Amino acid sequence: MMNSTQVSYFMLAAYFDTRILKYFYFLIILSLYVLIIFSNLLLIVVICTNRSLHEPMYMFLCSLFVNELWGSAGLFPFLMVQILSDIHMVSLYFCFLQVFSVHSYVNNQFFTLTIMSYDRYLAICDPLQYSTRMTFHKVAVLVAIIWLYPFIAIVLIVSLSSSLQLCGNIINKVYCDNHSILKLACSDTSIINIYGLIATFVTVFGLVISIIYTYVRILQVCFSASKQTQQRAVSTCTPHLASLLNFSFGSLFEIVQSRFNMNGVHPMLRIFLSLYFLTCQPLFNPVMYGLKMSKIRNMCKRLLFSVVKKESG
Repeated sequence: MMNSTQVSYFMLAAYFDTRILKYFYFLIILSLYVLIIFSNLLLIVVICTNRSLHEPMYMFLCSLFVNELWGSAGLFPFLMVQILSDIHMVSLYFCFLQVFSVHSYVNNQFFTLTIMSYDRYLAICDPLQYSTRMTFHKVAVLVAIIWLYPFIAIVLIVSLSSSLQLCGNIINKVYCDNHSILKLACSDTSIINIYGLIATFVTVFGLVISIIYTYVRILQVCFSASKQTQQRAVSTCTPHLASLLNFSFGSLFEIVQSRFNMNGVHPMLRIFLSLYFLTCQPLFNPVMYGLKMSKIRNMCKRLLFSVVKKESG
């Protein structure tokens, strides 16, 4: 399928000569990646090893943290290699692999945040029926959908993109994305454009409407509920809303810098805007949920203290 292309590698033109500072940038990226791995793995272990956290909300959180490890693995090691390299080149096959990793991560994140809003809607608006409506079987089905649908959708997109004839190999970014590759195509892209437009409209429109509906209903219930119910709603919804807004703003930054001419913007700012939703979300979510949700916070403290005691003993 890829034999029809005229290029075997891509040049990433967004990198610029940082001289000795490249080692400083490398250490920053490495530190961020270690922090992402540690924080997300810690919360995954805490949720999986404590039976009191084997509830739907925490299962969806666990899926969210696994997805953040998946997306980070497709970006951070690649960035570290490119920062230390003098020639910023990536093979055709690896570029499409990174497209699959990054785009599936983004879709998975959006689906997970939507399912989490539905879960909070049931817990707050219909608490008496929550345990019967959000069963273990339903949670398993929803988690399967969260992972399977984005993977299948992105496989189709990558398959269509990889069959295009390319008449250039310069990508003006620090990593590979599907939109940048499509701009290099000199063959007909109508099929993939139509598919992408329909998939984006159906997915985004459906998920956004679902999120808006659930939070409108939550607000309606909170206005007429007791103070205790209001406090519980705020404590469980605040981390989710913060995560959703952070992801939405990051995605908006990426859309703006990909679709519009940003040549007048400083290169470092352009790189920051393109990487924001891929780097800040995996850093932001563990901190937000770890600090705001008392069950997770207390379990993390117990786990860390027990490890310290074992090492000191």
